[in-house]
Amino acid sequence: MRLVFAGTPEPAVPSLRALLASEQHEVVAVVTRPDAQAGRGRRVVRSPIGALADEHGIEVLTPPKASDPAFLARLAEIAPDACPVVAYGALLPQAALDIPVHGWVNLHFSLLPAWRGAAPVQAAIRAGDEITGASTFRIVKELDAGPVYGVITEQIADSDTAGELLGRLSESGAKLLVSTMDGIADGTLRAVGQTGDGVSYAPKVTVEDARVSFADPAAAVDRQIRAVSPEPGAWAEFRGERLKLSPVTVVDEPGPPPGELVVERKRVLVGTASKPVRLGEVQAQGKKRMAATDWARGTRIEQGERLQ
Repeated sequence: MRLVFAGTPEPAVPSLRALLASEQHEVVAVVTRPDAQAGRGRRVVRSPIGALADEHGIEVLTPPKASDPAFLARLAEIAPDACPVVAYGALLPQAALDIPVHGWVNLHFSLLPAWRGAAPVQAAIRAGDEITGASTFRIVKELDAGPVYGVITEQIADSDTAGELLGRLSESGAKLLVSTMDGIADGTLRAVGQTGDGVSYAPKVTVEDARVSFADPAAAVDRQIRAVSPEPGAWAEFRGERLKLSPVTVVDEPGPPPGELVVERKRVLVGTASKPVRLGEVQAQGKKRMAATDWARGTRIEQGERLQ
């Protein structure tokens, strides 16, 4: 099939690579978010998908909105058979959905209808799910509600961060997306409508969502931090300034009150509503990331001080 691939961030790259390597399909163009400023120097850079397309000499479309008339006209000229999508990052109007013969087929990193929305991997970890996965489905106007072509499952490890889990799903999901395109092309695959049971939503994670509440039990604190690692990154306040937190370890022993710090020679503990957690690496404002023990030694934490 002639394909126009839509995607933007790094997790979409394995899928585009897999489709480029497929002998059954031709990626004739990609759609990605416009070039944006990034890094300390605020240089304007191509998205990972745009950069990969450039490497292969593929046309790159960067409409400010998917409803842009010039974009819709160019897409109609290309006349793709299908448009596979992985984390494109913009809403698709019906005028765009109607152009490809086989529609827009999205790879979504959850077992639909669970965790529809922008941050399914983060939501699954924070909720304490033991199993997640990825689904391919045909995009319809309602959010992530279209009929499903196929699924794969993935176990969530107790130590998984969102970044680690998304990395695995992006690789296994790429294989699922290619097999979905294959099945659509040869007519052996039909999408099955989602049920109304088990629907849940995973909205975009904000910086405020990443603020850790040590008034929660230790298991919830652990899951929250892993769910927002590496982006946007967990944090708490210490002495009125933001302290970034890497994943923690739950310690099976009595601990101090929620948020209170206990500094020992080889570890730094923080109290929660249940057991304490041992801090891993931390990063104070204007400082480099370091082991919590090194931070505590340099900060000279006083007895009874807390992470807020």
